[in-house]
Amino acid sequence: MIRWAIIFFVVALVAALFGFTGIAGMSMDIAKFVAIIALILFVISLVAGGFRGRGTRI
Repeated sequence: MIRWAIIFFVVALVAALFGFTGIAGMSMDIAKFVAIIALILFVISLVAGGFRGRGTRI
């Protein structure tokens, strides 16, 4: 998911370089959205892993 955020960020930079401000703004918004979703999923996986813990085997 972070890869998609980086791709949209690069698209936004290239579009801004060529003067396509509408496409650049939209790509930046998508990149921010995808990065936030990836961060939320990362935190959820950390919390779920913390609750699961390590089982003790004898």
